[in-house]
Amino acid sequence: MEKVLDIVAEATNGKCYTSFRYCADDEIRVPTLDFDSKDKAVSVVVKEFGETDTNLNTSKSLKPFADKIINNEPLFHFFLDGSRRTYKVDDIEINRNIYPILAGQIGVACCQRKDPSQFKCAEFDNSLVLSLPKGANPDGGDADLFFNALTSKINKTPRIEKAQVKFSKILSYDSKKQSSSQIISYDSKSHGKDVKYEHLGIATIQDEMIETEKRIVAHLATKNLINPDRYLIKDGSLQYAPAKSSNFKELSKFKSHYKCVIGVSKMFDPELCKDMNNKSNADKIASLPIYHRTPAYKYKSERVGNVCFAVWYVRIRKSEHTFSPFSGVVKIEKILITEEEIENGLDSQEIDLITANIINERNPVCYGTDARWANHLYPVYLTESFIKSKYLSDINFLNLF
Repeated sequence: MEKVLDIVAEATNGKCYTSFRYCADDEIRVPTLDFDSKDKAVSVVVKEFGETDTNLNTSKSLKPFADKIINNEPLFHFFLDGSRRTYKVDDIEINRNIYPILAGQIGVACCQRKDPSQFKCAEFDNSLVLSLPKGANPDGGDADLFFNALTSKINKTPRIEKAQVKFSKILSYDSKKQSSSQIISYDSKSHGKDVKYEHLGIATIQDEMIETEKRIVAHLATKNLINPDRYLIKDGSLQYAPAKSSNFKELSKFKSHYKCVIGVSKMFDPELCKDMNNKSNADKIASLPIYHRTPAYKYKSERVGNVCFAVWYVRIRKSEHTFSPFSGVVKIEKILITEEEIENGLDSQEIDLITANIINERNPVCYGTDARWANHLYPVYLTESFIKSKYLSDINFLNLF
């Protein structure tokens, strides 16, 4: 029975080595995609207020407001999460260079809560992808045409058909010649970091997941399903890299889609949060009283481009019940859309409304089923669990090759 890797080797004029296959997620980190990396160059703090209340210098309790609105219609109706598992499935020789062949399972889901008893999947997209070096295109012709044809050929193999799965596309990563240290520079703007081929391959899979997230948000926004009364929570940061073809028109469209979307991060680097004097705010986040939020800070990320964010932190669990000072604290981001928001920051009343609703989302918890329980919002946790339930097992996926 013809194997997927045999087809890849034949089509690319390459030679596969039957290398050890493994799930790469724990072995390889992707610094270009780790938004809360300790690399200070990833995010830059602009020394301006991120909200209209410029007198707020200390933390602020939102418990009274949260209690006041607890019986109102919740602000958040949609919960979005994206996930991917990546694998190194082999090494391949192309033009006397050795490149890794990466593969991935991508899942993006948006669940909708219509009422307390109805929590259903509103949008779901899962796909299988391969990532090969650009040099795998032997004639240097139209890359899309070549990789699409190769994808079709792979999907017609008996092993893939028998498994009743399909690869949606083959992605490609930069295949510039490696240095003697087997490390290459990602690009001139990578803040001096060097990235291996494995990282480049995984980055293409991560980017594909992010583009899927954007498509789902755009679809919901276009249908006016997310609006000022029905916000969407995206699990993680909103600091997306701009699309390669981005321009002012595309940026405006992107911002309009995210008008009623916030990003909530369970994990963050508190050292990136600085006060107006550019000093670390980590101690203030660690000592946040329960149900208090910090002032909102204005961020402008170098990797995102011409997009500003309001970023603030809120404690939703008591620190004495958690294992670290930052457990129980979540980071909230919102893109500043209008010129007025960019100039003056996000309306403090909107920040209070968002924060109070986050506090009211803190129960129930997933205690005992996830070590990050203190930072989870349960609807987001359910969405994440739903996506992971749709994955092929690692053994089944690796046996496709």
